[in-house]
Amino acid sequence: MPKIASKAKRLSIYIGESDHYKRQSLYKSIIAKTKELDMAGATVFRGIMGYGADKRIHTASLVDLSSDLPVLIEIIDSEEYVAKLLPYLDEIMGKGLVTIDDVEVLKYGTKPPAR
Repeated sequence: MPKIASKAKRLSIYIGESDHYKRQSLYKSIIAKTKELDMAGATVFRGIMGYGADKRIHTASLVDLSSDLPVLIEIIDSEEYVAKLLPYLDEIMGKGLVTIDDVEVLKYGTKPPAR
């Protein structure tokens, strides 16, 4: 399959499942904004265990089931598009952690190579 290599930015947003913005889950608000900005895509991962600045362990075990599991939103796009999202994050993030790093993207097409 043909592939295209390019440079991009990875934006990782670490929040809690119970974090909200205007009565909607924070992760849903962020995903809606990425779609509105026509970003390449975003994925939400739900963690099974973790802790943050408060040092309180959040876990999905049945013994001590947490209602605030860790959530990671990962977005990979151009530097230009990542920059468009940052002012919105400044506006809605009450707490959490955001990282941005350089990545190399290998994008595979859906058509088989020509012979």
